[in-house]
Amino acid sequence: MDLKNRISVIQGDITKIAVDAIVNAANTSLMGGGGVDGAIHRAGGPQILDECRDIIARQGKCNTGEAVITKAGKLPADYVIHTVGPVWNGEKHNEGKLLASCYRNSLEIASNKGIKIISFPNISTGIYHFPKQEAAEIALKTVTDFLSGSDAIHKVIFVCYDEENFSIYSKLIGT
Repeated sequence: MDLKNRISVIQGDITKIAVDAIVNAANTSLMGGGGVDGAIHRAGGPQILDECRDIIARQGKCNTGEAVITKAGKLPADYVIHTVGPVWNGEKHNEGKLLASCYRNSLEIASNKGIKIISFPNISTGIYHFPKQEAAEIALKTVTDFLSGSDAIHKVIFVCYDEENFSIYSKLIGT
């Protein structure tokens, strides 16, 4: 399967995308919040929050770069993979490596769960202020590297909420 056909970008609302799993740019508490995290929790309903509470009770917080999975509640997906992106601090705390870990760990969970189609938001580029161009380059490199070594996931869709991210991803993907 051609790698280029396995990655796409759209502009829209990730809570409306019918895929096997959507990725949530969560915070360490997994309790919902602002931006995409709050939107996913609101649209998915209480089942997501209940499962997040169970995860926190079992393991404590979800650390930056890590990922966990829940059912998707009322969303048009089967699962939500919650990953905690880094807060941008000028690359003083390996934010680039942590962001790559978000994508890699999410893909590994998806692969292990038999998920074939997954959608990602633009992790850390909102209130966490990660530079959008750099974040997109990291996301695409990490996803491309993962897909080139595995046929488990058939399609990755980057869902950009804003025009700026959509434009950046479109140029990098070549669409």
